[in-house]
Amino acid sequence: MTVSTLGLDADDTLWHSESHFAVTEQRFGELLSPWLPGEEAARRLLERERANLRIFGYGVKGFTLSMIETAIEASDGAVPMDALQHIIDWGKEMLSHPVELLPGVAETIDTLGDQYRLLLITKGDLFHQESKIAESGLADRFEQIEILSEKSPDQYRRVLERSRTAPSEFVMVGNSLRSDVLPVVDIGAQGVHIPYGILWGHEQVDCDHLEATWHQLDEFSQLPDLLTRLNGSD
Repeated sequence: MTVSTLGLDADDTLWHSESHFAVTEQRFGELLSPWLPGEEAARRLLERERANLRIFGYGVKGFTLSMIETAIEASDGAVPMDALQHIIDWGKEMLSHPVELLPGVAETIDTLGDQYRLLLITKGDLFHQESKIAESGLADRFEQIEILSEKSPDQYRRVLERSRTAPSEFVMVGNSLRSDVLPVVDIGAQGVHIPYGILWGHEQVDCDHLEATWHQLDEFSQLPDLLTRLNGSD
């Protein structure tokens, strides 16, 4: 069967996201320097984020709360209140940061929309994701918008059921093998990996022992040509 439907990830696929986290994490390392070296601060923060995912979920709010908790633990409660206020202010700054589309995204989506059904499939905090989607100016290009708590094979199956799409007709595109590619390959669909310059530690996977296959591109603008090849067109 030919590809009829595309799922597009949002953060770091359509617009910049992880770069804002990286800037804040660097600030956080500097804030904790009286108690921890920078690499240790980053390691502890990632551990705390992972532990908090089932409580706070993904996104800036959980990240901010994890920074506060890590700062208190690392300093044995000695971190000053003004430092905690800095962390809160960083979180607010990230939540209000303007949406910056990646190069070629808007034009490529317009091209794809003429040939395929487009689904936006993202995960994270509902309120923040909704606001970014609205600000991006891309919302009306998508037939269906899904904001998930997690990207798993079962969640993708439900999305395809709601859109009445067979896995064999579906391609998911994103920057994360863990979230955007491997789960859809698991259900019989195809995945396209477009790496972003920075990848959150939780999303990293060891590719050396993976048996699944996927497509990889350097830029979003290369997607129409790949899909043409997948559909066997000249």
